[in-house]
This record gives sequence, structure tokens and C-alpha cells, in this order.
Amino acid sequence: GVDGDKVSLEDSHGNEKETPMANALGYVSETKTGFEGALAMMNLSAAIRIEKNADKAEEAQPDYRIFAGETATEIGGGWMRKAKSSGREYVSLTLADPQIGPRRIYANLAPVKGKKGRHVILWNPKD
Repeated sequence: GVDGDKVSLEDSHGNEKETPMANALGYVSETKTGFEGALAMMNLSAAIRIEKNADKAEEAQPDYRIFAGETATEIGGGWMRKAKSSGREYVSLTLADPQIGPRRIYANLAPVKGKKGRHVILWNPKD
């Protein structure tokens, strides 16, 4: 990560706030087919690719498929969501793999302020 990076997010009440990168699970850059970068968590560091799901046929299926490592193991999916107050679209991610741990990890892709095409994978603790 880059020290001092901030991202603009909406809180649960729909108010925009600037958040430091403390909850960053990794960083990705936009590509023609989605995003590419790295997960950098305490117990896992891996190359990651988030690709548009060309095979999406039903609403419940993810808009993006998430692959990790050189073997391109599928570790999750991403769904397009719309922020309540601003109406801005973002990608909500769900990661699940034995290397990550016994639980699913929920995250959101958010643009890094002042870094065009750069996004942070922000941990989203769900109850």
C-alpha cells in the first residue's frame, strides 16, 4: 500500500467520508477486462485478478470473478452495487478460500483519491 492514501466512501447513513487505508486488503489497477493487483493480508499475499464474468446469465451470479495466484484459483466473486445517497456504483466483493481462513471475507472496491485507475480492496466487516 501507499502510506497516506485516502479513499472517499459512504458510511452506513449515506454520508461521504474520507477513510485512511487502515482496512486495505490490497490494491488493484483497472484493466480492459476488470482489475489486476495484489491481496496483501497478514496470512496471505497473492497476485489477484478481478475479471468481468462473461458467462453471467442470472442476477444472482457475480458480475466479476476473482482469481488468485499463478494457477488462477477462483477465490470469490464481485457484484455491482449502487451507493444509497450518491447513486455511485461500486463493486462489492466476497472472498472465500481455505488459505484465507474458515470464514468469508467481505470487501468493497473503492477508487484511491488522486490515483486514476487505482482501487483499494477495503475490508467490509459484516455482522
